[in-house]
Amino acid sequence: MKTYTGHRTEDGCAVTVADGAGCRGLDPRFDLRTHSLTGFEWGYGGSGPAQLALALAADVLGDDEAALDVYQRLKFRVVGRLPSDGWTLPEAELADALRGLARPDGE
Repeated sequence: MKTYTGHRTEDGCAVTVADGAGCRGLDPRFDLRTHSLTGFEWGYGGSGPAQLALALAADVLGDDEAALDVYQRLKFRVVGRLPSDGWTLPEAELADALRGLARPDGE
């Protein structure tokens, strides 16, 4: 099970993904959509939080199309509410949130 952690550094916001095999930086997924070239942010509903929500959704879901469908709702429901000074989210919590935000087929 993965754990996502966001913290502030001298260079801006950093998000890491830890699992049993180690720790890595979260891919911002600019290949899917570019909201913020300056990187991740959280705690409000802007472009940096949109980039983080997209990256989290893509990483947790493992499905780029599904991530593109749900990430804006994840931004407002979860990422925009994260504490400014830093946070940790287990993969299971993010997966539950994403399931709750998914649109039924056909909508």
